[in-house]
Amino acid sequence: MINVPIPDWTAEGVLPPVDANSPTSPNRSPYQVALVELVDRFGTSNERIRMLDGFLRYRQGLHNAGLTQGFQWLDGSYLEQIEAVENRAPNDIDVVSFVEFPMESSQSELLDKLDDVIGIRPKAHATIKDKFNVDAFYVPMNLIPPERLVIRTSYWYSMWSHRRDDVWKGFLQVSLSPDPEARKKLERLKDQEGV
Repeated sequence: MINVPIPDWTAEGVLPPVDANSPTSPNRSPYQVALVELVDRFGTSNERIRMLDGFLRYRQGLHNAGLTQGFQWLDGSYLEQIEAVENRAPNDIDVVSFVEFPMESSQSELLDKLDDVIGIRPKAHATIKDKFNVDAFYVPMNLIPPERLVIRTSYWYSMWSHRRDDVWKGFLQVSLSPDPEARKKLERLKDQEGV
């Protein structure tokens, strides 16, 4: 994956859906970025740092269950300049994990592992949100037929490419691979801010 810089917010307080200077270029949403850059760019307040901590703990649970191959799309008020636009903190980080499940395990075995390491079933949506500040969904890339994979990907892209008020916006993509530098960066931010 080739990472790009996270673009600046637009006047509407969102990430741009495309490069305004070159709208047909491949530099567009979802922007593939390094996890450490996400921490650096969005760890700007105590609330945001706590949400990043939850997101990294959620990712660690996926890793501990053996899920390290794939990528995650990130979206929601967390990626918006919501403090300036709506005078409030973000609610959570919206995440869709596109996961390559290890073929040596069945899906039910992996769900049991996830329950052991995260402490809840992945379908317990509200529990994950409360525990990790993550609005989490997943797409098992290698366990569904290609047609369904395209349909599910299209669904998430269409859901996340605009706000509820029809403002077009961009979102981010990070690798699902472990990135210890992101945790180190976040711990430094937590120390600096006293979180």
